[in-house]
Amino acid sequence: MDAAPSQVGLATVLAEWGRIGCLGFGGPPAHIALLRKLCVRDRGWLDEREFEDAIAACNLLPGPASTQLAIFCAWRVRGRAGALVGGAAFILPGLVLILVLATLVLGGDPPVWVTAAGAGAGAAVAAVAVQAGAGLIPASWRRAPQHSSRLRWTLYLLAGTAAAAVLGPWLVLVLIACGLIEVVVQRVPVPRPRRPVTGLPALLAGGAGGTALLSVAWVAFKVGALSYGGGFVIIPLMRADAVDHYHWMNAAQFLNAVALGQITPGPVVQTVAVVGYAAGGIGGGLLASAVAFTPSFAFVLLGAHRFDRLRGSRPVRAFLDGAGPASIGAILGSAAPLAAALTRPWQYAVLAGAALLLLPLRRGVVLTLLSAAAAGIVIVLAGG
Repeated sequence: MDAAPSQVGLATVLAEWGRIGCLGFGGPPAHIALLRKLCVRDRGWLDEREFEDAIAACNLLPGPASTQLAIFCAWRVRGRAGALVGGAAFILPGLVLILVLATLVLGGDPPVWVTAAGAGAGAAVAAVAVQAGAGLIPASWRRAPQHSSRLRWTLYLLAGTAAAAVLGPWLVLVLIACGLIEVVVQRVPVPRPRRPVTGLPALLAGGAGGTALLSVAWVAFKVGALSYGGGFVIIPLMRADAVDHYHWMNAAQFLNAVALGQITPGPVVQTVAVVGYAAGGIGGGLLASAVAFTPSFAFVLLGAHRFDRLRGSRPVRAFLDGAGPASIGAILGSAAPLAAALTRPWQYAVLAGAALLLLPLRRGVVLTLLSAAAAGIVIVLAGG
């Protein structure tokens, strides 16, 4: 991965990454498949081994791994300009669509069918969380004995599950603590930072009680820079802030936001744009998205040529041996507050149906959420 980036035209990067941004329904598995088809099989810009190494390196970083992979592949074929253009093209289609849908779902007086669809899709979100977490368990369990142990893996998983269910915004501290504990247990020396962490994180943390936009920026920063595991692990982090702490939205509206993040193309992290919209309108949504994705661009632009060394770093691997299973537990634990937010008896029936579709029948997330939304419309219009 230290080879110099190829020189593909920026127009090509814009068109191809924009196409993936428009067609990337289904979350990270779909994004990875589309990027592999484009960069490895169709165009031959990367070989199979380099692409797999890039996936592994992105999974070692906090934040949305599939977004970082899209930015890395664009960097690989056109350098920093390609990373900026390709990353933006991958993110923007879903961002525009989710903000348009947010104006309908979170509007002051949405149509009855919109409210019903949101209530139906929102009822299925807890099942989506369980399916997302369960899908990550087998590979993580197989890796556990390599450097850690399955006993510690289980304890980290349980810690993350409990933290997501009861601790709210303090979840991120549990994830970091599990990683640091594993570093200590494996006796991996950690180099001291040259200077203390200051600047943007400290500023945003200090502004959490100030203006709404500073609070939005701080929540989005946590999503983009502190969420080890990416994807669904952001849900308990955002819910604690958006619903319980800042009261930007109620529990039902947050369920709708998560559903929108799942049924729109592009990164699942787009959910943070709906939270930002609830706090500060279109400006809040754009700010939240910009802050949440900035760390992904920074990681690739500043460190893509060092990805091989990142993968070989013992402290990083040890940290992820602890934080990784805790993040999976956090995804599973997020199902508890999501299910508790349901307010109508029929929503529990929809939740059960969604769990049946996702787990035993192995249907897709987008199909399941659209089916749940349709069920909500039918039930409400029938008088439910």
